[in-house]
Amino acid sequence: MGTESVPVVDRLPFRDPALPTRKRIDDLLARLTPDERLAMLHQYSPAVPRLGLGAFRTGTEALHGVAWLGPATVFPQAVGLGATWDEELVRRVAEATSIELRAFHHHRPPPVGTGATSLQAWAPVLNLLRDPRWGRNEEGYSEDPVHTARLGTAFCRGLAGEHHRFLRTAPVLKHFLAYNNENDRCVTSSGLRPRVLQEYDLAAFRPVVASGAVTGAMAAYNLVNGRPCHVTPLIETELRRWTDQELFVVSDAEAPSNLVDPEHYFEDHAESHAAALRAGIDSFTDHGQDSATPVGRLREALDRGLIDQSDVDRAVRRQLKIRFRLGEFDPELDPYATIGPEVVDCPEHRALALRAATESVVLLRNNGLLPLRSRRIALIGPLADAVCEDWYSGTLPYEVSVADGLGVAVVDGSDRVALRSRTSGELLGKTAFDVHDWGDGVLTLRSAETGRYLSLHDTSLAADQELIKSWEVRETFRLVPAGDSVLLQNVLTGRYAVVDPVTGRVGVTAETADAAEHWERELLRDGTAEALAAAASADVAVVVLGNHPLIHGRETEDREGIALPSSQDALLRAVAGVREDTVLVVMSSYPYAVDWADEHLPAVVWTSHGGQETGTALAAVLLGEADPGGRLPQTWYRGGDALPHPLDYDVIKAGWTYQYHRAAPLYPFGHGLSYAEFAFRDLVLSSGTLTPNSAVDVSVTLANTGTRAGSEVVQLYVRALNARYEAPLVRLADFRKVALAPGEVRVLHFRVATGQLAHWDVATGAFTTDPGDYELLVARSAQDVVLTAPLTVAGPAPVPRDGADRRLLAVDFDDHDGATITDATRASGDAITPAGAAATLCFRTVDLCGAVSVDVEVACATSDPGGRVEFWSGSAPLAEIPVPATGDRYSWTTVTAALPAPLEGVHDLRVVLHGDVRLAAFTFTTAG
Repeated sequence: MGTESVPVVDRLPFRDPALPTRKRIDDLLARLTPDERLAMLHQYSPAVPRLGLGAFRTGTEALHGVAWLGPATVFPQAVGLGATWDEELVRRVAEATSIELRAFHHHRPPPVGTGATSLQAWAPVLNLLRDPRWGRNEEGYSEDPVHTARLGTAFCRGLAGEHHRFLRTAPVLKHFLAYNNENDRCVTSSGLRPRVLQEYDLAAFRPVVASGAVTGAMAAYNLVNGRPCHVTPLIETELRRWTDQELFVVSDAEAPSNLVDPEHYFEDHAESHAAALRAGIDSFTDHGQDSATPVGRLREALDRGLIDQSDVDRAVRRQLKIRFRLGEFDPELDPYATIGPEVVDCPEHRALALRAATESVVLLRNNGLLPLRSRRIALIGPLADAVCEDWYSGTLPYEVSVADGLGVAVVDGSDRVALRSRTSGELLGKTAFDVHDWGDGVLTLRSAETGRYLSLHDTSLAADQELIKSWEVRETFRLVPAGDSVLLQNVLTGRYAVVDPVTGRVGVTAETADAAEHWERELLRDGTAEALAAAASADVAVVVLGNHPLIHGRETEDREGIALPSSQDALLRAVAGVREDTVLVVMSSYPYAVDWADEHLPAVVWTSHGGQETGTALAAVLLGEADPGGRLPQTWYRGGDALPHPLDYDVIKAGWTYQYHRAAPLYPFGHGLSYAEFAFRDLVLSSGTLTPNSAVDVSVTLANTGTRAGSEVVQLYVRALNARYEAPLVRLADFRKVALAPGEVRVLHFRVATGQLAHWDVATGAFTTDPGDYELLVARSAQDVVLTAPLTVAGPAPVPRDGADRRLLAVDFDDHDGATITDATRASGDAITPAGAAATLCFRTVDLCGAVSVDVEVACATSDPGGRVEFWSGSAPLAEIPVPATGDRYSWTTVTAALPAPLEGVHDLRVVLHGDVRLAAFTFTTAG
């Protein structure tokens, strides 16, 4: 065929695969009109037929399998993948997910008008599991940044593929940054002092981005230090600085609109969208498929001069780069274009789902009861015959429950009741219901005849839902006692059921209990009594308890505590009272305080919601057909251990995670038992001394000394001794999962570099490894240390902080009391303000020699007679500076005060803020 018959558009330079991608993007961008470029900033980028461009949509959820597109292989929740501690396994899970996503992209039609299924995969989630009460705990890998980064990198490599030019899918990291609470998430601020920012939250993202396996990131809903993440300068100053690859940064859903309402951070949407674009947001996920509204706001921003064409073009270039790498413009060269529909839930992926589910099971306690040797098992509990989907699960192609895996009957422990209206005399739903209590009085009611959930439809009720999986959960209720009757209240709306006295129809419309219908509750089956009878007639009881992923702890809702639901706890204790050999299986998205079970039961097991093969995996572990290969990815705290406030993101001062929590946990980070027996020996270091920018080679011998095969996770921790800063108790430096046959011995090799011992030095604004004494620890968990070796870092001693004629940022404190970190301006900078009446900042070993005065950079929106900043050296006052009203929280002024006498030497400085004062920085000046 001659070239004259080839469509003109196919001969344009951007269609030429021989040209460098940069030149192809330049050519295509130049051919797009300004309006076409602007339209590409929305999540739903429209087609441009005249250039042969198809529609493009950002984002397909792919956290533990392809989600929301129909049946696809469902792997364990991310926290379960974290429990595997197996990078290669996690990479293979992501690879399978990306292969299936390719199949959906090529062969499964998406919803009308949305364009092809996006090959931009919104995964993995790198947010650290700081607080086990986080509603989205299931989405993260770990409370530790090293562990999270390693698994996150593996997942990204699996999604992206190995081709040098083309991506299988384009991984997008979620959610940047410091996002670990759901309640009021769009208006709460995560306060990050520099050490926490650099050593903890950024540390989970930095290695993943630096690996080159990442193509983008999603900004988080929350604020950091008073500034919304969608306008944080950290996108440019940190995230994009870690790589020479372009990152395509997307917004979270509706977050651009949130900048005005509910956050009220900007006056209008044109201003807010312009700020987000300038801060580095390249794609606006807002208003669903309605692109007119967000694009209109951006057009207004252009017209007002808040952004210019180069800002738009920069974002469009980043999108086009991804599209080229995904093979959109070179289908004949794309190595992944031939993936067929048969890969979805194929036998290989089913086997991988089973392996992942098995490797994620954690044996928390075992006095010898496991593995089970008896087949007379009483299987009890609300999750014994259930496989749950979470919000980001794919649709289960099939499901294997624990009952299916063990091949035994189930007693779920639920009461069966009939609810009869006192007005009409009719049964609610004309059926009996099995009542499951999920804690705090929140119930689900399932028809005894059909097994379907009672659900709210507008104001009517019907027992017609096979699955609880919707953004607004309409299947939860309360049975509120009212004398000798009960009231039926829907949890979502808070309204009560009423019965029309004429028609007998039930509507959920009553705003108050006084107007509600009274129902007679008739107990048809005592679930606990049935469970006790089953336990008494068996050799062993297996009680499966935990959470439903969409009830109590989910996106938009944090848990209030970590205790098991009281009804579940009561069921467990009752069963254990009649059957001493009772195994507790916790199936959950997060940790529980199971102190009683640990003290009284012979065995405790945990699994996340493990996907389609949950029951097969658990049965294999319980029966000893597989070794429990999982280890905890986060600390399980004790029930009596008061946890810090959910919004206290200062892991150092609050005492979060194994690094800083000083009370003994119930089960530590990294904990997990095996049926095999392992011995550690011969910890050898190539040198006992490190110098700056050097490394030490570490070897340790692991032996399987038992009679059966198993796996161990060798965990290498570091610890600073006699540190001048508040150092972690221990900190994970490396890990390796090793499977050994009986009698097998293996020597494992690690390398520990000086930087792995570093902390963020607020005095220098950089990572620093202090000279001094350290320890390397080989451990089975953060608290089960088996071998230690001393290590010395050589080098000059740290010098005092230079504080004379040098601007010191208020946020660079060594310690604080009552301080809140907030934004200095809408665009950049941090400031300190009191959380209450006063705040104290501590700056240790500051050299103030020759200082005669101090300048403070302050703001105070309104006149505050008590507003002042005080400086102290130990107990000696240095200066007291009244702060004038500046008219606005972002209007800054500098106030100077003379010191009583010139200062000499090094001081431990205290800065005390009183009143509605904001302090950005201060400078001690000398006479010169």
